[in-house]
Amino acid sequence: MATRFDHKQYIAALPRRPGVYRMSGADGQLLYVGKARSLRDRVGHYFLASNVDPKVQALVQQISGIEVTVTNSETEALLLEYNLIKAHKPRFNVVLKDDKSFPYIQLCEDHPFPRLAFYRGARSAGQRYFGPFPNAGAVRDTLNQLQKLFRIRNCRDSFFANRSRPCLQHQIGRCSAPCVGLIGREAYAQDITAAVKVLEGRGEEVNAELQARMEAAAERLQYERAAQIRDQLAALQRLQLQQVVTAGGERDVDVFAITGEGGDFGVSVMLVRGGRNLGTTSYFPRTTLAEPAEALSSFVMQYYAAAEPPPEVLLGMRLEDAEPLAQVLSERAGHAVLVRQPQRGLALRWVELTHENAVQALRMRFAQRQGMDEMLMDLARTLDLPEAPQRLECFDISHTGGEGTVASCVVFGPDGPLKKEYRRFNITGVTPGDDYGALRQALERRYRHVREGEVPAPDVLLIDGGLGQISQVHEVLAGLGFADLTLVGVAKGPERRAGQERLFVFGTPEAVVPESHGPASRLVQRIRDEAHRFAITGHRRRRARRYNESVLESVPGLGPAKRRALLRHFGGLQGVMRAGIADLTQVSGIGATLARSLYDHLHPGA
Repeated sequence: MATRFDHKQYIAALPRRPGVYRMSGADGQLLYVGKARSLRDRVGHYFLASNVDPKVQALVQQISGIEVTVTNSETEALLLEYNLIKAHKPRFNVVLKDDKSFPYIQLCEDHPFPRLAFYRGARSAGQRYFGPFPNAGAVRDTLNQLQKLFRIRNCRDSFFANRSRPCLQHQIGRCSAPCVGLIGREAYAQDITAAVKVLEGRGEEVNAELQARMEAAAERLQYERAAQIRDQLAALQRLQLQQVVTAGGERDVDVFAITGEGGDFGVSVMLVRGGRNLGTTSYFPRTTLAEPAEALSSFVMQYYAAAEPPPEVLLGMRLEDAEPLAQVLSERAGHAVLVRQPQRGLALRWVELTHENAVQALRMRFAQRQGMDEMLMDLARTLDLPEAPQRLECFDISHTGGEGTVASCVVFGPDGPLKKEYRRFNITGVTPGDDYGALRQALERRYRHVREGEVPAPDVLLIDGGLGQISQVHEVLAGLGFADLTLVGVAKGPERRAGQERLFVFGTPEAVVPESHGPASRLVQRIRDEAHRFAITGHRRRRARRYNESVLESVPGLGPAKRRALLRHFGGLQGVMRAGIADLTQVSGIGATLARSLYDHLHPGA
């Protein structure tokens, strides 16, 4: 048994100076990293007899050693703590697991007719970026508005270079068709400049410029051009009126709020750019020890590792280290960053709204987790597993007559679908229509990464199919060293209705039939349907790319006129994708039957 750490003499020797402390376990593993204004006082707090917090006691019982690094200031301590957490990811610290880069709008300036495009990734020199935005939907909505207002092209340069006539975007009034010379370079540059000013929050300047251009066109007797500018100005003013409820001058602000306790935290982040509320994104940082203020401080530091801070950062609670945090962010950004907790006015309303979003997001997460726990426990009973599985994978195959074969792999955990871990496999070199061969190829490609430790192995592997499919799959798994993996084939019932699935567990002669519409049955249906949706969506995109056709062109009964009407009504394909059946029926020529067919085609498995 490991000798318990003798803290009394150690703490007495610690200085009352700023610094970072590192707590390690018996095996040398780093358990926790913390910063302190006074090392002696902060470290000593963990060992006080009055400190009966179960989380603290769980940490203290595992400590076999403590190391400290004295720093010159709290700011240095904050930076050192961040670097150590990022490098080692200690078990008791807050770790922001969502490492997805933030989306931006990119202005591709290296072209005579620049375009605005969705962008996610490292920013490169020679391009302009606007953002970050809280999510991809906010970027696409903004691009959608700008294309309606200023008719800026959104096509790739290769598509632009090979046009001989205007495309559908021009026909529905969303592009001025510079590819075929329907607008000059100077006029197009004016539209780009106006769009950039709107992105920068300088909408009033654009209003004045459009007003002047409209009057100048009228004086030159160019009445058609003046009418176009008039309509453009009216649309921009309507957009600004819609945004006035969140307007706050032309401020760029990030707002953070945290809720929860006991290690289960929800953090909501609201982005305000040019006075416009761009929406919120919720995060659930992993932590078992930190208090809310400490968790929020650590989260903000990690958040800005991938994003540039705006001039103002608003917090939903007071942080003791707000001043050193502001200093660190200012040094990183190259401009002054104010970090504060507002007490009144619009800033306080922003914080309150962000906190409401955090509370709602955490409530929904708890509800989802409880439902998943029930389903996982019931699946364990159904399959006679020793404990509830914590990770499930499901594979499915999609093709049309053997053409454009795509395999999907979806992953579920205790919190539901882990969408960032989904994978698609474009199948090549397999006889068209050979689902067994497609499955073997997909499993080989996936489980080579699992064997190398790049991807965790699942507790249960589900295959959409019966005994034939799982027999083929097992050969591949055995060859890669996963012969003992719980392998389950999901076959439809005799009437092929949901809730009648039969489960074939490899090595078990008889099929297992879960309780109809019970928790295990619902989970199996959900993950199988998700695998099917993910596979068929990938297949349709692959097929559409091959034939250079729109997704809408493969919908039976939807001719060119109705496609144009749909795109014009919803402002593009993304708008059509977001529309419900009732919304689709509002378009001329789209009846209830066609609307249902179109919706089912665009949302397989919904």
